[in-house]
Formats: sequence, structure tokens, C-alpha cells
Amino acid sequence: MRVASIDIGTNTILLLVADLDEQGTIHPIEHQQRLPRLGRDVDDKGVIHVSAFDRVVRILHEYKNLAIHLAANRIVAVATSAIRDAANKDEFVSYVKRTTGIGIEILSGEDEALCTYRGAVSGFPETGHRTAVVDIGGGSTEFSFPSPCEGNRNDKTAVERQSFQIGCVRLSERFFRHNPPEPQEIENARGLITREFSRLKDLDLSEYSLIGVAGTATTLACLDQGLMEFEIEKVSGYTMECNRVGEWLARLVALKTEEILSLSKTTEGRADILTAGVLILHEFMTQIRLKKIVVSERGLRYGLAIRAWANHTKEKALNEPR
Repeated sequence: MRVASIDIGTNTILLLVADLDEQGTIHPIEHQQRLPRLGRDVDDKGVIHVSAFDRVVRILHEYKNLAIHLAANRIVAVATSAIRDAANKDEFVSYVKRTTGIGIEILSGEDEALCTYRGAVSGFPETGHRTAVVDIGGGSTEFSFPSPCEGNRNDKTAVERQSFQIGCVRLSERFFRHNPPEPQEIENARGLITREFSRLKDLDLSEYSLIGVAGTATTLACLDQGLMEFEIEKVSGYTMECNRVGEWLARLVALKTEEILSLSKTTEGRADILTAGVLILHEFMTQIRLKKIVVSERGLRYGLAIRAWANHTKEKALNEPR
């Protein structure tokens, strides 16, 4: 089965075209990324700007044509934090369906965390059941891990998941008025992050490994290796210590957006929000007392592909002659 899965996020729109075999193992065929920043000003104004409608539609037309060219059997698309929060989300979804033929499912934060977990761990099957996943997005941060009392990580009830209303676009727009942000702006952002993550204070995940997905983690992995271009084979599985994340945070808070952009081409489209993302990551790792993070390019769109395969498998079984 060949699936095209589309992740419409606050800052990025991602495409994965992949084959899934009879065991549900993913074999990627094509990746694409665009950064239209659909969620610009949604935190402040509560709506998606009409100019973003057409930016998104152009990208989705491109993705749909590519999926058809690659003979995908199914196209699935979901939207996350910015669309969840927008008062005009129904108008947006209807417009996209009318102009592209692509239906968009708006995921709850908890369902986003579950799909992201399944996508992330698909790249590390050897890690077993003690693996936590953090996804720092533009509008929200999702955290998921299998419950210690459950053994089957593919069972929906086995995965604990939480969604926090903090993301690198949301925090940058809300707190960072200067370039680079002033110390008090950093502290104000840190205060909100600490309050949001206070729900995690009683968790003991000391025996767990942590996988980090999405742009903050992958971009930081590129910077830490001195990569000027994104190289998937060097990013996937790259490990960073919490102290090293803290060192990058100390460096980034002192840099202007233009200076961050000059560090690597991988910061394009996120140079102005990377500092907020690394701040979230460092505070998260500090809060749950995990000393290192393993970076993965996999995430929500991989989980969507797995879910599409599972649904297809169930439909096929129901339709088979008894």
C-alpha cells in the first residue's frame, strides 16, 4: 500500500509518500517540506489570515500532484494546533476541500501526540516500550510515552499523551518583541513554559529514552554537527545531551535572527522561532530529568501513514469472504 500523508502545522506543511508492507513497516519514497507559517498571528487574533488560505492551497495542489504521480493509493491530511485554535477553521477546511479535493482532519492535541508517538518509534523498533516522544511544534508541544503498566504500545489505551499550549511560533509572537529577545522576555517565556510543564513534575521517566521530532530538534541536530544542508542520515539517531542543548540555548538567545540564519541553511523558515523552540526543549528535558535526547526526522506524518495502513487492513479483512 502506498500512502501520501500530509501534516499541516502552524509553521510547516510536510508530505510523506511511503509504501507500507504487510507488517505495516514504512518504506519512505518521498519527503517534502514547505514553511508557509499558516499560524501567523493566530495566537493573538484567533483566526487564520485569508492570505494563508491560498498559500496552503498552492502547496496542497503541488503535494496532490506529486502523490498522484507517485501512484499513491490514498492521500490523508491532518491539521494541528493553529487550525484547532482558529475561529475560522471550518471555513478553512471547506475552502481547501472545495479547491483541492483534499479533506482535512483536525486532530485533537491528544490524537496528534498518539500519531506522533507511533511515527517516531517506527524508526527505532529496538528501543522497546520505554521510549518517550516530544514534538515541539509551532503552536503546541506534544508529549507521549507508554504507560509502565501496559505492554502493547500499539494499543491506543497504552500510550499516555499530553498536549501543551506552547510552541515556538506562539511563544515568539507572544513574548519576543526585540531581536534578539531581551533577558526579561526570555524569563517571561520560561515562566509560561514552567507553568505548562508543571503537570509533569511527578513523572518518573528516568528509565526511559527520549526521542525528539519536528523542526526544533532536527535543526538543532544540524547545527550541532555543523551541517549547512539537511542530511537525513546524519540527523536521524543523532544524540544530544541536555547540557549541550543548554549551551545552544545560551548561544541562540544572544543572536539576532539574521545571525541565526547565517549559521546554516537548515534554519531558513524558522530562524526567528528557533530560540523559543530550544528554550521549550531545554526546559522540558530539565523538568522530566532526562539527560539526553535522540533526534528523529519521523513524526506525525509517519504515524498517519501507519494509521491509514491499519484502517485499510481492517477494511480489507471485513470485506473478505467468510
